[in-house]
Amino acid sequence: MLCARRPDGYATIISAGAVAGLTTVVMTLLIGATRVSFAMSRDHLFPPRLGRTNERTGTPVLLTVVIGTAVALIASLTPIGKLEEMVNIGTLAAFTLVSISVPILRRRRPDLPRSFKVPFNPVLPILAAVICVYLMNNLSVETWIRFLVWMALGFVIYFAYSRNHSLLATGEKFEEGEVPFEGGRVV
Repeated sequence: MLCARRPDGYATIISAGAVAGLTTVVMTLLIGATRVSFAMSRDHLFPPRLGRTNERTGTPVLLTVVIGTAVALIASLTPIGKLEEMVNIGTLAAFTLVSISVPILRRRRPDLPRSFKVPFNPVLPILAAVICVYLMNNLSVETWIRFLVWMALGFVIYFAYSRNHSLLATGEKFEEGEVPFEGGRVV
């Protein structure tokens, strides 16, 4: 009788750990997605209204609600295994791009101020990118298809809206006291 209960107890502990881990990952993704989307809306890659912040809290409330709702819907409608793989491939793709950009930026823009310098540059960033690509290659074909569909959707949004509305395309610049900055605060 005791032996039969032990595996159930371990399974419960492991399941609780998995739920706690996934909760942490989802919260981190929400914060990251909100920050990236906020920056994109300030640059007019998304409608600027999404990037407006609450005067009292200084947070982009509308953007947080939109992303939170989207994540809740996706999480409730997608099997956890598929969701896990999508998060993995997205995160690994982002890490790959960041790793590749480190030596490129170091070479092309040595004048940029850096609060942190990557040790063993360019070897370490290239090694990190190779490892991320290797891990991505071990994911299922279904995950790759979903990833490519999401990427295609992102390209459609970029070329249909963002490319023409971005501050880079319009030549606009943020100036102090101008939306999205009011009184030195990002709005």
